[in-house]
Amino acid sequence: MLRPYIFYLLVLLCSTTLGQELPPIKNYTTKEYNGEFQNWAITQSPSKNIYVANHTSLLEFDGSKWHQYKLPTSPIIRSVKAAGDKIYTGSYREFGYWTKEENGELVYTSLSQKMEIPMAEDEEFWDILELEQWVLFQSLDRIYIYDHAEDTFKVIEANSDKANLSLVNDNVYFQIARKGLFTIQNGESALVSDDPVFTDEPIVGLYGIDNDILVITEGSRFYKYDSESLEPWQTAMDTINIKLYSSIQLNDGSFVLGSISNGFYHLSQNGDSIIENIDQEKGLNNNTVLSLFEDSDNNLWLGLDNGLSIINLYAPFNEYVDKLGNLGLVYAALSHKGYLYLGTNQGLFYRKTESSNPFRMIDGTEGQVWNLQLLDSTVFCGHNNGTFVVKNDEAELISDFPGTWGIKPIQNHDNLLLQGNYNGLSILEKKKGSWTFRNSIEGFTVSSRFFELDSLEVVVNHEQKGLYFIELQSDFRKTKQVINKEGFGHSSNIFSFQDQIHYKTNSGIYTIKNENDIKIDSTLTQMVLANNNGQVSIIIPENSEQRLWFFTNSGIQYVSQSTLSNKLNSSNISIPSDIRANLGVSGFENISKIAESKYLIGSSNGYVSLDLTKVESSDKEIHINSIYYGGYQELSSKAPINSTNEQLKYSNNNVRFEFSVPEYDKYTEVKYQYKMENLYNGWSEWSESSEAIFKNLAFGDYTFTVRAMVGNSISENTASYSFTILRPWYLSNLALALYTIGLFLLFVLIHRLYKNYYKRKQESLIKRNKKELERRELEEKERIAKLQTEKLQNEIENKNRELAISTMSLVKKNKFLSSLKSQLKEVPNKDRSIKSVIKEIDNNINSEDDWKFFEDAFNNADRDFLKRIKAKHDSLTNNDLRLCAYLRLNLSSKEIAPLLNISVKSVEMKRYRLRKKFDLPHHDNLIDYILNF
Repeated sequence: MLRPYIFYLLVLLCSTTLGQELPPIKNYTTKEYNGEFQNWAITQSPSKNIYVANHTSLLEFDGSKWHQYKLPTSPIIRSVKAAGDKIYTGSYREFGYWTKEENGELVYTSLSQKMEIPMAEDEEFWDILELEQWVLFQSLDRIYIYDHAEDTFKVIEANSDKANLSLVNDNVYFQIARKGLFTIQNGESALVSDDPVFTDEPIVGLYGIDNDILVITEGSRFYKYDSESLEPWQTAMDTINIKLYSSIQLNDGSFVLGSISNGFYHLSQNGDSIIENIDQEKGLNNNTVLSLFEDSDNNLWLGLDNGLSIINLYAPFNEYVDKLGNLGLVYAALSHKGYLYLGTNQGLFYRKTESSNPFRMIDGTEGQVWNLQLLDSTVFCGHNNGTFVVKNDEAELISDFPGTWGIKPIQNHDNLLLQGNYNGLSILEKKKGSWTFRNSIEGFTVSSRFFELDSLEVVVNHEQKGLYFIELQSDFRKTKQVINKEGFGHSSNIFSFQDQIHYKTNSGIYTIKNENDIKIDSTLTQMVLANNNGQVSIIIPENSEQRLWFFTNSGIQYVSQSTLSNKLNSSNISIPSDIRANLGVSGFENISKIAESKYLIGSSNGYVSLDLTKVESSDKEIHINSIYYGGYQELSSKAPINSTNEQLKYSNNNVRFEFSVPEYDKYTEVKYQYKMENLYNGWSEWSESSEAIFKNLAFGDYTFTVRAMVGNSISENTASYSFTILRPWYLSNLALALYTIGLFLLFVLIHRLYKNYYKRKQESLIKRNKKELERRELEEKERIAKLQTEKLQNEIENKNRELAISTMSLVKKNKFLSSLKSQLKEVPNKDRSIKSVIKEIDNNINSEDDWKFFEDAFNNADRDFLKRIKAKHDSLTNNDLRLCAYLRLNLSSKEIAPLLNISVKSVEMKRYRLRKKFDLPHHDNLIDYILNF
């Protein structure tokens, strides 16, 4: 008997998806904030930084980075409260405040150590309240009132089970266990009421409502106290039995209750409805809410037993997350008659519009849904299997012509609709109040995802094949003409806007009148593509509002027509890149209007809803939080943030700037851009990084400037910091002075060295010139000597010529006389006179005077030859010397014979005797010997 029920239950579970549309939730784990699990209290400073009492640490969050601070003894920090420029904390037997030093670091000052009053045993401070010049620290035993104007303390005994200081209508209220509700008057405790609720039940919140006090107890019950009586206040929490740990009344008057095991409950202002109940299953880090805080931007912070969570309660976006994956990727959405329909890759789902129940799949619609449209008060579903008509929670397949992309009405034919399908175009016809498939249009079989219709003219866009201009027959059964025109680019679609057909590609947006009249629309191209570098999705028209939606890399944009003119305006809604990546398959992004100013955007794991009335530009300020400097290896020192012109040593020429915008909205992306004057002039690229590092800066003056883009708005300020990198020691003024002196001394030294060098060079030159002169004088002397030698040689040659001439004259004379003598001897009968002549001739041939003349001439020509040879060969006679002289003149025997008046044979004999006297070897030549002597 149980099997049918079990089966029905399984079918029910399989046909539904678990999930709820929730405000954006951002969780921080212990690893992300580098702290411990429990977060006991949260506060915000005027600079909008968040401070968290995180067990043994005080956490500071500037919107980008978490910083951790610890007390000297590291006790558990139970409470934290920002007041002016101080952050007050309470811990185990210790309370005090933190202030920021010039470098941005927090330093702690103990107040409890100033007191002369001893603390109670094991006292911990769980709550802090500021009122005018007083700060109240509450433990489970006492309340310590610190007057920071007078720097004095006052103590009120207040034993309680749960520390909770409440400020209502400028009065401080607190509970004393088993005694009731008290207030402080003139510095003393005063009983307000001892009603059993106040004496027996721990109170987690006291709030003002009109002139009364609203009391919230640990058991999640509400009471109203009117100064006389305490009455129950009926709320939606009365039927829920949970235990609360914390509570807060938000600025809009609603209440948030933090439970021990059920997450938190968001209760309406009058308490009659629960707006949200969000626990760990729905996205929190943990189910135990230890602390609650609403920041200046109305974000709700939850300090959990394990981690932190931020709820953007008033964000324009809400999220529906399909954690089990039963819903699938959402391709289309439609709201009609109290139903919200989702078309996904798994089928068609529905639920009541105002319901938070899970979505259910409509039977028979399993498979890919491409399109949902409301035409003629009928909901059409374009499906992989064909076309469905949807009524409430049922769907009827009216056309099994596969793959319906979309449907459009045909002008002047109210009973006909044109469909775009996988394999061309088809017609739906209304008969007897019901829509049915009539026919497919013959002559065209190209997939028609994007098409527009004007009477009998149809324009179809196929991303790969281009544009098709189709003329239909009047009965819409066949085509009359099909013209294909090549496309102008990828990522294309056609749409109707301002009564014109437009064609969008990645290079431009065009208006289409016919196949020969396609013109660029410069206005739309500039507004849609130029500002996004062409990186946009398909254009999604919203005809009811004359809007064009499209997705960009940074979010969602729409172009709308002004209500007062035809001027077009562009609006940009920023979405972080990681969330934008989940908003549909590229080319199939979708956004659908589901209510007035509310839109649904399909995603890969559910959907995101957008409320345009909550989209506001936020004015945020950027702050420089820390400036680190140091050497190349480590930036360990921090510079004063507010310094007008900090001077850093050259050894600390590596600088890191940390900056942030205190923005805590999950869907608001913050990007930063900076520049460093005197290093480079232009702004850097936009980046999500909240720090900038500059290494090995040259000495000089610098100004660092940073700004932020919060969503789509530039921060209202730019943060700047000027600093100077000092000259290195080797370029300091002293070093430069020493360099100048050194250069001067070096110049003097070089001058002297050059002077000495040129002096030595001059002396060397003079010496060299002197040597050159001496050499030239010597050469001149040698030349003169040579000339004299040549002159003497010439004289000798002349003498020799004279000697030769004289010798030849003697030879000729002697020869003549000998010839004459011979002739005279042949005269017969010589008389005395002839004999006398012959005798005279003999005397002339042997004349000593001729020899004397020849000897003098020979000695002049060849000085001392005869003396030298005589000295060596003393046995030589005068005739021998005469023969030597003639041989020295290189005369032949035939030439010598007349000179000696002897025969040639006698000359040869004399030469032989002379060789003997010279004792010459046989092979030596006599003439050579005499010539070389």
